[in-house]
Amino acid sequence: MKKLLYILPVFLISALLIVLLNSCYGIESNPDSNDTPDPNDTTAAKPVIYLYPTSTTDVHVTLDYDGELTCTYPAYTDGWHVTAHPDGTLHDASGMTYNYLYWEGVTDAEYDFSTGFCVSGEDTAAFLEDALEKLGLTRREANEFIVYWLPLMEANPYNLIAFQTEAYTDHAELSVTPAPDTLIRVFMAWQPLDAAVDIAPQTLDAPAREGFTVVEWGGAQVGTGAEK
Repeated sequence: MKKLLYILPVFLISALLIVLLNSCYGIESNPDSNDTPDPNDTTAAKPVIYLYPTSTTDVHVTLDYDGELTCTYPAYTDGWHVTAHPDGTLHDASGMTYNYLYWEGVTDAEYDFSTGFCVSGEDTAAFLEDALEKLGLTRREANEFIVYWLPLMEANPYNLIAFQTEAYTDHAELSVTPAPDTLIRVFMAWQPLDAAVDIAPQTLDAPAREGFTVVEWGGAQVGTGAEK
């Protein structure tokens, strides 16, 4: 009897913990709930924006996004207002320091895979190093891109990769004041594959980095229902 009395409180505590965890992480106990994510939605993951003026400059950046912003840092209100320095360091009005402006969002935009690359998982790092250099990223920017995406890609048998142009920029319009002399936006849509596929190769190039330069990179995993 004493053993039963001991087990019962433990069981009740375990049940309470499960309810609390479900609540914190948004897990629905009702399998018929209508809160299931739309499988057509895709998360634009970690687009980051670097600002490199030729002299210390107050900069205002706004994003007209065809979707829902889910996370921004620093906080996005009527845009981002920062003081940018030539080395890319950013300060806000309170004196906080940032390396870049960060945002994520969810959209039902469709990405273009008419051209691209099919890359084995084990070759993904080398591929990205070469591709990002052609797309105009510095070594530091490319390194930050690769360390974010590579853990999600290198264990896959293959990855289908297509760097987006208008299919991305038309749904995420960026406005910067004062206007930059050079704007580079790199957005990678990709899909893990079990087997290689044929795809027409994509031409990769970038403008020369001159004057006030603004650089953005981000990406989205598509086609699997798994969002990141």
